[in-house]
Amino acid sequence: MVVSLFSQFDSPWLFSIPLVVLALLVPWKLFVSSGASWAGTRSSVLLESLLGMLMNQVMQPLSKKGFNWVVLLSSLMLMLMTLNVIGLFPYTFTPTTQLSMNLGLAVPLWLATVVYGFRNHPTVALAHLCPEGAPNLLIPVLVVVETLSILMRPLALGLRLTANLTAGHLLMHLISSAVLGLMELSVVLSGITLFLLVFLTMLEIAVALIQGYVFAILVTLYLDENL
Repeated sequence: MVVSLFSQFDSPWLFSIPLVVLALLVPWKLFVSSGASWAGTRSSVLLESLLGMLMNQVMQPLSKKGFNWVVLLSSLMLMLMTLNVIGLFPYTFTPTTQLSMNLGLAVPLWLATVVYGFRNHPTVALAHLCPEGAPNLLIPVLVVVETLSILMRPLALGLRLTANLTAGHLLMHLISSAVLGLMELSVVLSGITLFLLVFLTMLEIAVALIQGYVFAILVTLYLDENL
């Protein structure tokens, strides 16, 4: 029976329970809560420093008006990084390889930034549709192009995250299959391929972290345009 390579991204079920739900909930049990002591445990201090670093990264492109969104966006970044990295472990499922989930995150966040801009600064929000100094004949075309570019933002957010993670998982699957196939032909070639697989795994860990960062930062930039 020939199984499609993309079947590994199908959402698995166990006892009529979608495992994507467990994949979303279980990682949060890895984070410790602060203890009763003043200083807290080492794990809680490490987690607080990580959250502080993420919040500083989110705050950099924002003005003071957007600081109310910092907790939401930093939590989003931490969630995506956690799901992306845990999905690289064997016998796990990566929810962020599903376009439906990524669009479910991208569309509401993008829509919230657009609604916030039109509600509080309608003139500034409409000004983004037509660059200053544009010729009169090009104004209708520019308005249509800018409107389409704004509407494509959530789709680009979801597709970017899905495509990068899916491509990495597929490449790891193909190289690991090559390692098993070459073991019967040549141990040397199999060892070289295994070394490439280890290097690719390290690269995918970096990609998983970077993609969570890029997703949250792009939402931050969209928000900053509408502040």
